[in-house]
Amino acid sequence: MFLALAAWSCGGQATDSTTSTAESAPGPGQSAVVDDVSNPNVVQVAISSADHSTLVAALKAADYVDALTNVGPFTVFAPTNTAFDELPAGTLDDLVKPENQRKLRDILEYHVLLGVYKPGDFVNARNLGTADGRSVTVTVTEDGTVTINGAKIIGTVTASNGIIHVIDQVLLPK
Repeated sequence: MFLALAAWSCGGQATDSTTSTAESAPGPGQSAVVDDVSNPNVVQVAISSADHSTLVAALKAADYVDALTNVGPFTVFAPTNTAFDELPAGTLDDLVKPENQRKLRDILEYHVLLGVYKPGDFVNARNLGTADGRSVTVTVTEDGTVTINGAKIIGTVTASNGIIHVIDQVLLPK
């Protein structure tokens, strides 16, 4: 294809015998790229964490993995498995059903900010816009503890396309 473009741009004529992919079904997205050399992205970090297997399963059920493997940058509030366990009985089982995919995706997008917000960037009483168009409220206590809508940030991990703040609760849009 490059040679055909080069010949065309130089005034020559070339024929392209490759088959057009415009009519074929789309292949796997960015998440299918295998790269063991670069720093991991936010999804790869979550996959490597035993404490986030429920979050990863939810990302897959919501078909949201490819979106979070893209360039970003993203700030992700990542609830632990324990946080998901604290949801009312049956909530998660209901959300991962195919007919509830959009609702689950909305909840997951409520955990994502566009841009990178490091721990020192959080300002008390500041509202931050989430990927689903809503906002979350930051609270910073006198001892420096940061909460997002009441969910405490218990750890922070950087990734190649953003930052992950591990939280102790699932954020539910109101």
